[in-house]
Amino acid sequence: MSWRVWGGLLAVFLCALPVAVTAQTNLSFEGHFIQGGLVVGQTLPGSKIKHGDRQVQVSDTGVFVLGFGRDAPKKDSLSVQLPNGQNVLQPLEVRQQTYKTTRIDGLPKRKVTPKEEDLKRIRNDNVKIGKVRQLDTRLTDFLAGFVWPVKGRISGIFGSQRILNGKPRRPHNGMDIAAPQGTPVLATSDGVVQLVHEDMFYSGKTVMIDHGHGVTSVYIHMNKIIVEQGSRVRQGDQIGTVGMTGRTTGPHLHWGINLFKMPLDPKLIVAGEKKLTRTD
Repeated sequence: MSWRVWGGLLAVFLCALPVAVTAQTNLSFEGHFIQGGLVVGQTLPGSKIKHGDRQVQVSDTGVFVLGFGRDAPKKDSLSVQLPNGQNVLQPLEVRQQTYKTTRIDGLPKRKVTPKEEDLKRIRNDNVKIGKVRQLDTRLTDFLAGFVWPVKGRISGIFGSQRILNGKPRRPHNGMDIAAPQGTPVLATSDGVVQLVHEDMFYSGKTVMIDHGHGVTSVYIHMNKIIVEQGSRVRQGDQIGTVGMTGRTTGPHLHWGINLFKMPLDPKLIVAGEKKLTRTD
């Protein structure tokens, strides 16, 4: 298994594994066992894996994906049923993060506290987004790795508590990259475009790409979209341009990566240190 971009900010943090368990499961991992981290694993083909209450898809070659949310607990585990029917509990340890508070003022009042007439539109937007985040396709495009979608100044980071016009809101679930309007926006990895929307209430012009196994990326506030729903893109293909549509005070790209409904930290995924830890 080869990822092109897991280059060097944070070391993979793996717990120590008992010899008997590691020999049985033949597990290997790439990624970050940290809040907001994405991990790609390899196991024996035909194994069944459960993480929490989720049955994890395992490819024909034994590839699977794990993710750890913003507030994931330090102690975790993975349940593995081997092809011979034997069950093994794999302990995991997740590094914790410290999050900052971000204050954004000057937003239109209606974009912070929507009117009743806006709520139906917001609900419809959320249904469309939710359908994409339910996908569990057999694609393994995430194995291409991830690159930055645009060059610019980081103006918002994952996990920060947001104070909008003085009112506390949900933590930021992606990364904001400030750049001049019209700057090209690129697909961060191979995949299939599953959503194109020209005018969502909060996110404006929006594109979502499916990379397989529940991994999706989202690109919002764009000025122009140049891909169509259902089209296949390769890493580095232009999908649109930076804009300031939706809820924003200036031109930037909000970029997010999810595992199903779970937001992940994009900076870990593009700037992580590639390390393969085998336990066989």
